[in-house]
Amino acid sequence: MTAVSRLRRALKNSRRPELVVSERGGVRALHLGGEAVQSAMRLDDPYALALDYTRCMMAFLLFHPEPREALLIGLGGGSLAKFLHRELRSLRMRIVEIDPRVIDAARAHFHLPPDDARLAVELGCGTEALAPECCDLLVVDGFVDEAVPASLASPAFFDAAWMSLAERGVLVMNLMDSDPQFDQTLQRLERAFGGTVLCMPALRDPNVIVLALKGLPGQIAWQALRERAAALEGRLDLPFLRYVNALRKMNPHTAEELIAAPAAKAPQ
Repeated sequence: MTAVSRLRRALKNSRRPELVVSERGGVRALHLGGEAVQSAMRLDDPYALALDYTRCMMAFLLFHPEPREALLIGLGGGSLAKFLHRELRSLRMRIVEIDPRVIDAARAHFHLPPDDARLAVELGCGTEALAPECCDLLVVDGFVDEAVPASLASPAFFDAAWMSLAERGVLVMNLMDSDPQFDQTLQRLERAFGGTVLCMPALRDPNVIVLALKGLPGQIAWQALRERAAALEGRLDLPFLRYVNALRKMNPHTAEELIAAPAAKAPQ
């Protein structure tokens, strides 16, 4: 029996959270285990990033603008995968999702394109997908209702995440600011990544985007960030200049530069 077959059998015999697809006001949403929206899609623009926090996750491009190999843990409705597939034409993506129902829903209801030379979606466990230097962009967005699974926030996972990145790479992770394990999760990330961790509050959603850098500068001049943001904003039509301002809120900095340093605390 293959690993995927064993996973399917285990999931079939376990108590899984209810999966629901809803639609309201021209927006289709995916819910898993509660009312919280796991993914959303505008029906008039299926490839746009409908949720603020997903748009904010693109802030990684300020620090690593040309990733080549991405590993995404957690599919949801495929919003991030669709956007990256359309906008970053030189990026190859491998997406690992533990729930086959989510993959089916993304294909049937959220316009996730079929696999091709740059996109591969597979059923599997995210913690087992990590391999040394398998990517230079690692995106972690795995939730059940409003909680990050413990397996995606353990010291062992973050150590493996650091190893999975190439010599120069970035991990981008979505957290909730209300998570009681928020501070502990950031401390674990900081230990694994030697302190080069940045936090950015989402502009409107109650999320905090965490960026952990490997082999990238830990001190970045504001002027350089603003220049990168202006270029990205014109290219991708996302508010990157506002992301630069948001980075001031949770990270050490001087008037001249942003400093990636030990993990920040959750906003009060």
